[in-house]
Amino acid sequence: MVKGKSGVIRRDWRWLLTRLSLLIAAVTVSCLSSRAAQQSQVAGGGKGQFDCLVKDYFAYAFAKNPTWATEVGVHTYDSALEDFTEPSVVQNIQADRRFLKSLEAIDAGELNAVSALDYPLLKSHLLADLLELEQVAMWRRNPDFYSSLASSSVYALIKRDFAPLSQRLKLVIARERQIPELLLAGRKNMTNPPAVYTQVALEQIPGIIDFFAQSVPAAFSTVGDEKLKGELAAVNGQVLASLESYRQFLKEDLSLRSTGSFAIGSELFAKKLLYDEMVDEPLDQLLARGQAELTRLQNRFVETAHKINPSLPAADVFRLLAADHPQPSELIASTQDVLEMIRSFCIDKKICSIPSEKRVQVEETPPFERALTFASMDTPGPMEEKATEAYYHVTLPDPHWSKEKIEEHMRAFSRLDLINTSVHEAYPGHYVQFLWLKQAPSLVRMLIGSNTNCEGWAHYCEEMMLDEQLGGADNKLRLVQLHDALLRVCRYLVGIRMHTAGMTVDQGVNFFMKEGWQEKANAERETKRGTFDPTYLYYTLGKMEILSLRADYQQSRGGKFTLKEFHDQFLAQGYPPLKIVRAALLGVSR
Repeated sequence: MVKGKSGVIRRDWRWLLTRLSLLIAAVTVSCLSSRAAQQSQVAGGGKGQFDCLVKDYFAYAFAKNPTWATEVGVHTYDSALEDFTEPSVVQNIQADRRFLKSLEAIDAGELNAVSALDYPLLKSHLLADLLELEQVAMWRRNPDFYSSLASSSVYALIKRDFAPLSQRLKLVIARERQIPELLLAGRKNMTNPPAVYTQVALEQIPGIIDFFAQSVPAAFSTVGDEKLKGELAAVNGQVLASLESYRQFLKEDLSLRSTGSFAIGSELFAKKLLYDEMVDEPLDQLLARGQAELTRLQNRFVETAHKINPSLPAADVFRLLAADHPQPSELIASTQDVLEMIRSFCIDKKICSIPSEKRVQVEETPPFERALTFASMDTPGPMEEKATEAYYHVTLPDPHWSKEKIEEHMRAFSRLDLINTSVHEAYPGHYVQFLWLKQAPSLVRMLIGSNTNCEGWAHYCEEMMLDEQLGGADNKLRLVQLHDALLRVCRYLVGIRMHTAGMTVDQGVNFFMKEGWQEKANAERETKRGTFDPTYLYYTLGKMEILSLRADYQQSRGGKFTLKEFHDQFLAQGYPPLKIVRAALLGVSR
């Protein structure tokens, strides 16, 4: 319900956060129905009603989404697992409608400045959840949803030391006991999924099985309680048997009747973009903007390549740069090496404030996430108090691949690309935005966000950092940055066209290769992702909107403008849709 995994800081946010956190932890009867709540409403008017509604909503959301609760740092439900039986989904839909009705009954004119912006954010979020549950319905169409939820729910308990290992082992056992029922619900819920969804589920499940067979027992190998470890072995065996049965179901049953379309259509696409991102621009205008950005980036790519080597085609110039990459065994160490350099640059050049000395740990992408993930940032939840480890995941090639496929994969990790990717994932991208998230002006903006903000910010940082002379005026680094930007704008155009204009998967792969100069292995992965993630235009769209906001903010500040101030003000808002950030910084929306 709440997403997965960032202005002016208002003075009253600490009070609100403390109050809501205590109420959520209690998870008592509904605030709105209690006598104390009635008194609060009388005293506080719309603000009191809104605070109570927020508390009630997140209390419900944590209880119904225990894996998400674990991820954000609320550990009340660590022994529970999501229920996706049809009656439970219906219950969630009814709850969303009740919350929406209660929200609309509140007089938004009585809210303070923070809550006045939180109100449309919460409303949009509820509408997005209803759209997903009732119409997009990935819970009916995506078989990987269930097997991947099984692994991610357990991994959330393993990866961070929020409690003693023996205690987390008990929680894993409790959560694993419920996985067979989750997978059974997945079987019952599937109705004519797209073939590509079932294909991806089959690609993912060997890594998921390996996770339970190898990683889970290894994580608790040092626990001294043999009885507990015996319980784990027993329940883990049941999970493995259920996963093997689920794999057979996918292969021998579901794959034979996976004939549905992955395309959600223009109407749902527009609604999803509106509710997820608060973007109401017509699709034809969005396409025109994306095509213009593609042309701009292609021209810059060719011009920059010509500066490097005028005797070679642009694609060949880039391939020579991409050939200089670490070996798979060196990738993690090579990635770690560039982080400190980029962090120091952010500080020395006054790019933005970095609110912590805590460093990122580079690790291999978990096996159950590798089919669709190239590099990613896994930060602790904003409400986590004990386990503050942040992981920068990079996907190593499968050693069973051919030499050619391994080389294709590693070319995306060239030594120059490691710099650009690390800007995106860590400094000043996702990791820095996470560090600021703890200072969000409210619980709503701490827990509800948008991809045009978080992915738009990280992508904006890639270009911005080179404009600020990271690496000097190095055309080679610029060419790599432009290549990554071409990947993102291809996502923009392929996502719209696959879901609204009949573009096929094969056509999408060819588009990435021809228009974005992407390797085939990466083009295939990106196109598959687009079938699941219709609006992954949010990278490029977010970047363009942040650049527009920066220009307007600079004009409003005149001679007082500094880049650091803009970035700090931006990050201080959490990560809501950019219309919310614009309203917070400029007092207007567009």
